[in-house]
Amino acid sequence: MRGWWQDLTDLVLPAECGGCGRPRTVLCPECRAALTGGVPSRVRPDPEPPGLPVVHAAARYGDRVRAALLAHKERGALTLAGPLGAALAGAVRAGLGPGGGTGPGASRAPVVLVPVPSARRAVRARGHDPARRIALAAAAELRRTGTPARVLAVLRQRRVVADQSGLTARQRLENLAGALEVVPGGARLLAEGGRAVLVDDVMTTGASLAEAARALRAVLPEETGFYGRVTPRTAREGRRGVPMTGVGRPEAVKEKRRANSANSAEGGAGAAVVAASPTSFEINRN
Repeated sequence: MRGWWQDLTDLVLPAECGGCGRPRTVLCPECRAALTGGVPSRVRPDPEPPGLPVVHAAARYGDRVRAALLAHKERGALTLAGPLGAALAGAVRAGLGPGGGTGPGASRAPVVLVPVPSARRAVRARGHDPARRIALAAAAELRRTGTPARVLAVLRQRRVVADQSGLTARQRLENLAGALEVVPGGARLLAEGGRAVLVDDVMTTGASLAEAARALRAVLPEETGFYGRVTPRTAREGRRGVPMTGVGRPEAVKEKRRANSANSAEGGAGAAVVAASPTSFEINRN
């Protein structure tokens, strides 16, 4: 774990650019442009996991963006939370639709950012929870630009899961199935808040976001803005315990068809990430 003096040194005098290693800068202009210079887009992995909400991403996960995210997550480059949060805020605004939650007709209820939690052992090893830290920076950026926002870290792991690296998309779904839950009292906090948006640093297969969405749907009323493209029927069946994974079983196949049908509808700000796999941006060419 990093010492407090190392964190303080990075705050005062950053050692190098998190994206390319250029000295004495948090993020050089080229890396900042790679992270926030594009227009946030809707993304969808292939295959798409059942129950995945509408997801928007700020950048493609590769090269400079990947290096910056890993520097923040694994090497404790905490000053990168600011620019990463600004990128995430852009993805959230894209999901909120025209105006990004601002303007005369916008709701004044705050956007509630719900970070996907890291495993407890990973948080201990890193000394921080990357998604939560970036979510806090994104909420601050949203408020600065006129969109009321707050962070509610109400999700937690209910059981130990295996390391996701090296697992296939299907294995990740099976590994995470039923792994998350809303903490006691979290449902009340969510009900009192505004529109819930799941947030994370990276989306690859979408398994983590799909499981987080399942956990939220288990406690959120159907009239909340979170459901987006998921139909009330699908949400009710999810709460009754219809399996969300296990491709091959009849009930799973039916659930996947319902989820994919619901997922084809536009609208809703279900989730936002800093970056997503390049292939997940292909949805925008269709």
